[in-house]
Amino acid sequence: MAVDLDYKKLGFMCGLEIHQRLATEHKLFCSCDAQLPNDVSIAEIDRRQRAVAGELGRIDLSAAFETQRGRKFVYNAFRKTTCLVDVDEEPPHEMNGEALSAAMQIVASFNAWVPAEFEPMRKEVVDGSDPSAFQRTLLVGHGGYMEFADRQIGVTSIFLEEESSGIEHSDSNMVIYNVDRLAIPLVEIDTEPEIRTPEEAKEVARRIGLLLRLTGRVQRGIGSIRQDVNVSIREGARVEIKGFQDLETMDKIIENEVRRQVNLIEIKKELQKRDARVHQPIDVTSVFGETNVKVLRRVLEDVSGVVMASRLQGYAGILGREINPGRRLGSEISDYAKLAGVGGLIHSDENLAGYGFTEGEMGELKRLLGMKEKDAFILVAGDKEACESALAFANTRAQQAALAVPNETRGVDSKMLITTFLRPLPGGARMYPETDVRPIPLDHEAYEVAKKLAVDVERITGMLRREIKNEQLEEQMLWSPYLGLFMKIVEKTKVKGSVVAPVLLDKMTQIRRMGKDIDSIGDEAMLMIFGEYAKGRITKAAIEEILKQAPTDGKAVEKAIKAGKLERIGGKELEKLVREAGRGKGKEEIVRQIMSRHRLNVDAEDLNNLLK
Repeated sequence: MAVDLDYKKLGFMCGLEIHQRLATEHKLFCSCDAQLPNDVSIAEIDRRQRAVAGELGRIDLSAAFETQRGRKFVYNAFRKTTCLVDVDEEPPHEMNGEALSAAMQIVASFNAWVPAEFEPMRKEVVDGSDPSAFQRTLLVGHGGYMEFADRQIGVTSIFLEEESSGIEHSDSNMVIYNVDRLAIPLVEIDTEPEIRTPEEAKEVARRIGLLLRLTGRVQRGIGSIRQDVNVSIREGARVEIKGFQDLETMDKIIENEVRRQVNLIEIKKELQKRDARVHQPIDVTSVFGETNVKVLRRVLEDVSGVVMASRLQGYAGILGREINPGRRLGSEISDYAKLAGVGGLIHSDENLAGYGFTEGEMGELKRLLGMKEKDAFILVAGDKEACESALAFANTRAQQAALAVPNETRGVDSKMLITTFLRPLPGGARMYPETDVRPIPLDHEAYEVAKKLAVDVERITGMLRREIKNEQLEEQMLWSPYLGLFMKIVEKTKVKGSVVAPVLLDKMTQIRRMGKDIDSIGDEAMLMIFGEYAKGRITKAAIEEILKQAPTDGKAVEKAIKAGKLERIGGKELEKLVREAGRGKGKEEIVRQIMSRHRLNVDAEDLNNLLK
């Protein structure tokens, strides 16, 4: 059983990077549609990319790594959502003012500072996700914070930038991208590494997502928001975990990443005691000329197939050491080897007899490698160039195991709830100025408007508590897409939130299940319905009946009220009904009789007050 982790003692540090697409009409630097409509692919573009030096004069490590992989990139272009700007065949147009306005509102909502001038930059990206090999980005806010529990979480920076292309297909040699979503405006919110536990990380991510949604300026739906997490521990490394889509598993994945680093630290200490080192790979094809090992036999039947191996001095028993559920150090090293296009690698801590290796083959292999008792080996088979590249990657990772936990960008395995290697961690060397877009001075008047529209989550939650007075409904409404409409109805009609919330959260769902087109009901219609209730013209029961007609505007509401004869019965007319129903009958019988006949027109509270 896994031991509980003491995050404070481990020196746990954690920060978030939240990427959220903005709900703008056009892309960031062109007039292509930013709403991802159903579109038709019209062209296919092939590219290869290589790293170049950034503003600091150095080539970024992650960019150099991607160049070394040598993959080909294919881009599917579309009729409505792709233009020459997207595929880097035309200079960018003027920046989208709607996107900048939305970004400033978000900056104000996080209490951040705005620069006096926005400086567009290029961020080098050679994983193929942008046909130009760079992403346009600009700092729009810094030094902000958000309220969380009993303290504030710092917001280091907020960027306005272009969305990347979406992957259609990927393997070790080629990636096919769809360029329809490329350059949709998005904001990136980076927090300070002040999150104390994995559970807090999940909750902070939820709160940021809520704040963004409450601005009303962001896209909704799958893929419109992504959460990256930066995690480190004392003696460990900063690891960026990319691509969280499901927040429910975020805490467990972060926990397993911490466990991985704890185990890697112990492995490092053990390897250093053994004075471990990695030796250069050699060709060992001659050992396996008559082998019965199927994975090698298939490769050697190819004219260009070879088998190569490296001696890992002092690594015996270490490669099989578990670092995460179902993962060993050998698995980490194999991840690096796979980047060269081989299917994986075989190492000496595995069950070699299970592969079909003979004692003779193992003896000859160890002799060629010069292995001693505490040594291990890693072995790959395939095309000679791929094997050389695979063992270069694998040896790098094996050597790192004896030196330090490596800084990496890692992906999410949502089934095993662990992280997997993607590439080395990028740094500042990949940034350089955008020469095709002029700096943009801050529009102070526009920023003042943005500050007035800033979202205050604490104020909203306080309003829900005062209006609804039901903890469960308050929480539901806070996360509901009807929140904005709820606030508008309460503010403009003065109807109590305790009346409005059940209609929006429960009645609307029930009516939708009846097959009614309630999603077509406009805000104008909803405001008029509750406005008529506030005037005393209709009852609460009549609200549901009107909604079933799915009115789209005020005229449709009026038509539904008159056609359904839904006007409220009160005053002298209600007194007359009571007198007629009350001859020789008790109070309960009068109520039953009137409500059975006039349920939609008589308010039960009015009737009970009259009978008193």
